[in-house]
Amino acid sequence: MHAIPGCELQFIPNMKKLFLSLLLAVTALSAFADFRWGATAGFNYEKYHFKQKLMQIDPSPGFSVGVIGEMMFPGIGFGIDFGMNYQMHGSKLHFGDKLVWSSEGYGTEQSYMHILQIPINLRFKYTRLNGLEQKIAPFVFAGPVFNINLGHNSVPPLEYSGGSIGVQCAVGAEIMRRFQLSAGYYWGLTYEARTRKLENFSQRPEGWQVKATCFF
Repeated sequence: MHAIPGCELQFIPNMKKLFLSLLLAVTALSAFADFRWGATAGFNYEKYHFKQKLMQIDPSPGFSVGVIGEMMFPGIGFGIDFGMNYQMHGSKLHFGDKLVWSSEGYGTEQSYMHILQIPINLRFKYTRLNGLEQKIAPFVFAGPVFNINLGHNSVPPLEYSGGSIGVQCAVGAEIMRRFQLSAGYYWGLTYEARTRKLENFSQRPEGWQVKATCFF
């Protein structure tokens, strides 16, 4: 795995501090809220976006699996969720569009990233449905996502950061108070990789996500 020197040394310890702070906050708030754990899995269809139009880029499918904790405050419908997910996402990059890469024999390259995600969302669940919420209840959520880059496939024209930050939002429905289905969108706020040549060209992922969750 190639990475930009120093990024992991700075980014990963900060993520550990964030996760420990989150656990302490959950422990403090759990006495005032309904808390539960669950397992989640999803499908994503994302595309890299460079700062400027550099080449043709095609979105690629990917997936995610992980765990989620949900904490809802009774009577007001608001709560938070957080988790830890493994996600794979990527894009098809047409390096052959530019002479700077085609002259070295590069053409269309498939790039995939392997990411450890820590999402933290504020959510609202509408439960005042005269009993119908026992069967189905709509919800929305949004919040930041902290990413640690675990690895990637071999794409020599690119170099990678140690981690990145993004934001997501989604809408969904809870079924029988146990299962949740949601669909949303993710925006990368900081760069995930950049070209080794033309160093000002860095890319951020962006795309659709669909997830299913089962709470225990």
